[in-house]
Amino acid sequence: SNPNLDLSSSTMEKALQNNAGVEHTFVIPAAQLATALFGDAIASNLFQVGFAWQKGFIPLSLESIMKAIEMNGVSVDMNKRTFQWGRMAAHDMAKVLEAARPQMLGELEVKPKTLAEIIAHRVEHLTGYQDAALAEKYRALVEKVAAVEKEKFGSDELAKAVATYYSKLLSYKDEYEVARLYTNGEFRKNLEKQFEGDFELEVHLAPPILSKRDPETGRYKKTVFNEGMFKAFEVLAKFKFLRNTPFDIFGYFPHRKMERELIKHYEHIVSNVLLPRLNADNYATAIKIAKLPEEIRGYDVVKDKHVSRVRVKESELLVEFSNPPKQKSPSGVQYAEAV
Repeated sequence: SNPNLDLSSSTMEKALQNNAGVEHTFVIPAAQLATALFGDAIASNLFQVGFAWQKGFIPLSLESIMKAIEMNGVSVDMNKRTFQWGRMAAHDMAKVLEAARPQMLGELEVKPKTLAEIIAHRVEHLTGYQDAALAEKYRALVEKVAAVEKEKFGSDELAKAVATYYSKLLSYKDEYEVARLYTNGEFRKNLEKQFEGDFELEVHLAPPILSKRDPETGRYKKTVFNEGMFKAFEVLAKFKFLRNTPFDIFGYFPHRKMERELIKHYEHIVSNVLLPRLNADNYATAIKIAKLPEEIRGYDVVKDKHVSRVRVKESELLVEFSNPPKQKSPSGVQYAEAV
């Protein structure tokens, strides 16, 4: 009911730091490390106990903790070793990460923060998604925004917003992208890290050509396909060069047309509305408009609802952008556009 609900841990982390003190607050990837080292996320409990004990935050002797683990009688050896690995993490996290990394499901994600990092990250993604031409088209618009913003305000918040959300619109998840993600090696590699021996895969898909809509939900009914579908994915992924050409049969579906229209509309708004009229009074509103694609989520009828809401919100923000309240300096004096 609230797609903008913040489910990140940042708010909790801040609350902990405010109450316990930054020097007494530690954020560690306990579940990921425990799973990599012991094959079970539940080991993260004793891992954290070991970490906290080594930091001096648990006023119990090592002997009493070992005795408690023994008296519990469940996975005694693993729990003891987990506790010791937690101690090691408190002493030298780098060594623990080095030991766990071969079994970890990918690297610990480090999100790009600077404008240059965001552009580099998105250019790599868009090149894999389509090709270098699409990546350069993306870079051109972002750098155009960055140049105007830097000249007027000496900042890059608007450019960061465009860099993030223009990329999102450009790389909508169509049939070619689904096929690519299933067959680029990462999906299979992660499965093999989690499961041993022989296993079978099934894929639940709702291709518009083959599916009918559910009369109650309005959504396409999904069909179960066996592992042979991955062979079809391999073939389909190779035809991504057809995307946005007259030979793209999927491009004629209503939602693919809508996704292309969203891209063109965003480019128009940024280049022909925001940049030419950008000033100190409407700068904050421009950033809000640039971030609107964040609220476009889901697929099919779910996406339709979000797009409708965003269009209404955009109309309201464009009115605000054209008729902004005069911004005031800290002293209460109105200021003109920065030059």
